[in-house]
Amino acid sequence: MSKKETYLKGAMFLGAAGILVKIMGALFRIPLGRAMGSEGMGYYQVGYTVYNFLLAFTYAGFPTAVSKLVSEKKAKGQHAHAHAIFLTTLKLLTFLGLAGSLLLAFGARYLVDVVFESPLAYHAVLALAPTIFFISVLAAYRGYFQGMKDMKPTALSQVVEQLGRVVVGLFLAFMLLRTLGEPIAAAGAVLGAGAGGVAALGFMIYFYTQRRRRETFPVTDQLGMEPESTPVIIRNVLKIAVPIAIGAAVMPLINMLDTAIVLRRLQASGYTYEQANSLYGQLQGMASTMVNLPQVITIALAMSIVPAVSDAAARDDWASVRADSASVFRVSMMLGLPASAGLVALADPIMRMLFPAEPASLGQIMFIMGFAVLFLTQLQTLTGIIQGLGRPDIPVRNLMTGALFKLVITYTLTATFLHVRGAAIGTVTAYFVAFILNLRAVKRLTGLKLDRTQMIYKPLLCVGVMAAVAYGLHRVMEPITGNTLAVLAAVGAGALVYGLMLLKTNSLEERDFDMLPKGRQMAALFRKLKLMQ
Repeated sequence: MSKKETYLKGAMFLGAAGILVKIMGALFRIPLGRAMGSEGMGYYQVGYTVYNFLLAFTYAGFPTAVSKLVSEKKAKGQHAHAHAIFLTTLKLLTFLGLAGSLLLAFGARYLVDVVFESPLAYHAVLALAPTIFFISVLAAYRGYFQGMKDMKPTALSQVVEQLGRVVVGLFLAFMLLRTLGEPIAAAGAVLGAGAGGVAALGFMIYFYTQRRRRETFPVTDQLGMEPESTPVIIRNVLKIAVPIAIGAAVMPLINMLDTAIVLRRLQASGYTYEQANSLYGQLQGMASTMVNLPQVITIALAMSIVPAVSDAAARDDWASVRADSASVFRVSMMLGLPASAGLVALADPIMRMLFPAEPASLGQIMFIMGFAVLFLTQLQTLTGIIQGLGRPDIPVRNLMTGALFKLVITYTLTATFLHVRGAAIGTVTAYFVAFILNLRAVKRLTGLKLDRTQMIYKPLLCVGVMAAVAYGLHRVMEPITGNTLAVLAAVGAGALVYGLMLLKTNSLEERDFDMLPKGRQMAALFRKLKLMQ
């Protein structure tokens, strides 16, 4: 197997692990939400908005910086330089991680009392402080192995980290809920992130130790040259890591501001602190969980289109760039549209099935958030195309523009009769704006022209029939079978009808099946059954 094939295999392995981690993370919140309710999820989410913001400065850019620098030195045969970069960055991230943990620990009270006006979230925020240290140190190891073109340790450590988070987080949440109530149970749930970080770090240290036993780490490179000094290495690492970290911190900062705005504006409009926290928990801890599930598939599509577009663009084969872009956009639309329509049509029944103890306001929030699924899935796909063209700055800028719309709309509408539904409208608007801007960028960069009939009108017709069947079947069945069975039957029937409609309207093309696992075999079967031409 060539070096290129080995690297691509490792990248695919890493991508598959990433998808599995996202599925585990999304499903983690369903039992957690059922146990703690919207009140507990509100405390839980406040902690994570702060954590994600601080983590962006240590975890976002450093693995990329270490990976790039180590890879370059390794390619030149400068193995001593490569290892020195890792060791120096490990010390730097140990210091930064410790500083971040202490900052969060000592600043937790100020954040919850003054910034968020959510004092009962104190323990949830405090419980996340140690996690910043472990995850920051973990970033150095992951960057080193990626730079050595060994993706397996990073991929497995991601799965171990998420598994530890889910198992320990759920165990502590359930155990503490019975004796100490929702605020402490939320802290127990977020401690799962720390447990996952410790487990993943131990895993990476084990892999590193095994590598040290197999290989000799030279003090000088093959030409006898000493590695760069510590200040030079730190400067080179920061030069790459800081811009990435700043970009990665934008959305966590927006989310942190959004949390403060929602909680403050709800209380300013007359809701008690407990009611405001519960509504916030319904929005971010429950409805957002369902929004994040469908994107797992489109993330995989986005990952698959990057190398295809990049390769075609490098060869100046713009016809292939446009064809691949159109195909992945159409497939993404045909996946995101039914997920969005299904969540809108069955918003209340689905929320009652997953979170039966919550009030009707959760279904109302989900009805609005369901529209976000469509724009988010398309946004991710278009981002993959733009990244493949070597312009990762464009999606970041567009997402920032959408986020500004979100903040203004959330601030304006949350204090009205819409309450937290105003924040949901802000989220939908943000994704819609970023989606439109990304679409315009793709058209400008590639010259792509959309076949509206094939890409929009036909899928809309198919999804309209699907939604009508699902909604009608649920209405008929619920009085007879109860909500849960009616929802499952409606979802199954809707999926079947939608698939048949796609085939009968020739919405799917032969090229589209190449982007799906076993796609060619599926196409051959459908032709044999005379379901498609």
